[in-house]
Amino acid sequence: MDTSSKAKSEEVKRQNSKPILLIEDNHLDAMTAERTLKDLKVTNQMVQMANGEEALEYLRTKRDKKPCLIILDLNMPKMNGLEFLKVAKADNSLKKIPVVVLTTSSEQQDIVESFKLGVAGYIVKPIDYKKLVDAIRRIEPCWTLSGLRD
Repeated sequence: MDTSSKAKSEEVKRQNSKPILLIEDNHLDAMTAERTLKDLKVTNQMVQMANGEEALEYLRTKRDKKPCLIILDLNMPKMNGLEFLKVAKADNSLKKIPVVVLTTSSEQQDIVESFKLGVAGYIVKPIDYKKLVDAIRRIEPCWTLSGLRD
């Protein structure tokens, strides 16, 4: 294996060792997201938080376990997804983590505001499982190519 291939292999291993943070208050939706990632052979651990407040606490206390990707619902109690984004994207230690919104909201205002706040993608939750798998497959480059350093 040449040094370029070895370096790429090490980068993939390092990325796979970082968790994916799912911020989702609906237990069934969280289980579905986890199943989808397993079906896509994603080996990253998934960490779930039920709202933006819990997620910020996790991100600020688990600095050695920063996620390679955040999957974010918008409609949650305590601190919703847009409130979370405002805080996270203003924090120098968190703003480079790619965030993909996965939500039931197809409201134009939510989509525009999310992109203004720096999300890497916005997916409206499909009802059909196969469509969800396809949607998650499309966001894979967000965490495999993010280049987020430890």
